[in-house]
Amino acid sequence: MSQSQIVHPHPLQPWYREPWPWLLMAGPVAVILAGMVTVWLALTSNDGLVSDDYYKQGLAVNQVLSRDAAASALSYRARVTVAPDENRITVIMNLAPRSSRLVLRVVHPTRPGRDLVLPLTLQPQPGVQTSQTLQGAPGGHYVAALPPLSAGRWRLELEDHERAWRLVGELRLPGTTHTELTARGQ
Repeated sequence: MSQSQIVHPHPLQPWYREPWPWLLMAGPVAVILAGMVTVWLALTSNDGLVSDDYYKQGLAVNQVLSRDAAASALSYRARVTVAPDENRITVIMNLAPRSSRLVLRVVHPTRPGRDLVLPLTLQPQPGVQTSQTLQGAPGGHYVAALPPLSAGRWRLELEDHERAWRLVGELRLPGTTHTELTARGQ
């Protein structure tokens, strides 16, 4: 019998009609697609927790602690009230600060792109000699416009414009409408 007379049980097909080459190529194709998705995520997302100057931030810890100590020595405290329906935040100081220019930082714990810096303006209070008071001491009543905040935990840092002292606190949204700010360690 010659070779031309051999009968194959299955007729020969082109390679692309066979399942095995496709099955063997599926693994590498899946790995390439996963790699492209990973590169896309790495390029488009912000890794906000990574800092380029972590060493300098570590050295600056002592400066931050001295700001807390300065606020504690001055006996500063503040009450913050959030009025989300009015897009307003109110800060009432227990004592009038030396500087009339105060700044409230609203800091998201994981996304620095959502952080806000709100300059506060002193509001005169009708019928009150020196301003609104917190537990009987003459203080200041400050207001700032507040853009809508997403739900979650927010850190509040109140400081003077010169950054000589600071008060810190935490706000949880939704639910919390007011919180107390104190110097760390108080």
